[in-house]
Amino acid sequence: MTAAIIGLGLIGGSFALSLKEHGLCQKVVGADLSADHCRKALELGLVDSTAPFEEAIAGADLIALATPVDTIPILAIKILNRVDDRQVVMDMGSIKQELCEVTAMHPRRGRLVATHPMWGTEHSGPEAACRGAFRGRTVVICEKERSDRDALHTVERIYTALGMPLTYMSAEDQDLHSAYISHISHITSFALALTVLEKEREEEHIFDLAGGGFESTVRLAKSSPQTWAPIFLGNKYNVLDVLREHIHQLQILRRMLEKDDREGLVEAMKRANTIKRILK
Repeated sequence: MTAAIIGLGLIGGSFALSLKEHGLCQKVVGADLSADHCRKALELGLVDSTAPFEEAIAGADLIALATPVDTIPILAIKILNRVDDRQVVMDMGSIKQELCEVTAMHPRRGRLVATHPMWGTEHSGPEAACRGAFRGRTVVICEKERSDRDALHTVERIYTALGMPLTYMSAEDQDLHSAYISHISHITSFALALTVLEKEREEEHIFDLAGGGFESTVRLAKSSPQTWAPIFLGNKYNVLDVLREHIHQLQILRRMLEKDDREGLVEAMKRANTIKRILK
């Protein structure tokens, strides 16, 4: 099987690497608007060759879209316009509703499998690609009933071979739950970094005094703005919903602090501790 990976950043590069590591493809071709990304992906051995977009998809059995989420819907349409009945198209973006709506009436919709592998780091670019990146991480497959059976089976087989548990959702549910589990963590981390940068004018103090708790909490603020601005805007209403609740919880804690409400703080933190049942 020949795979074409469109987008050679963290996700696309790691996926290309995983396909090669597990012997799932005989050849991996990469395509990216950035000539530097293409060059680096070749140097790192993430792909066997690179080619312009049209050439990359022409000879591919599997076409994976790993570009910023705001580019995926139109790219998917362009690719579906070109593929035949044997080619499989999959996307790896973290929001799905717009993609599924835009492609819903396309005559080749069955060749598309909409997926969201729940993995990422704060790093970006081909240099950030990781071996074993997806192992043990859940992948969400959306609207599986709209994908042709053979296309769905191909994608399921690949993700299973990478060691990823499969779960199935509607596009609407996927975007909602991603806002709660992933997107709020990133926007909160950006906000915390901005808060510290605004209040702590002495940068050496940030470096010297930042402990493990701060570092782990603010780590996501190093994530690529080019990746995350489209995600926040593309999933705006769900992100706003969870952000309102987050701000509400902060206001509750603030009032407890203002009132020296030790008992309230302890009870609130005990309730937060119950997440240990889920996050082991």
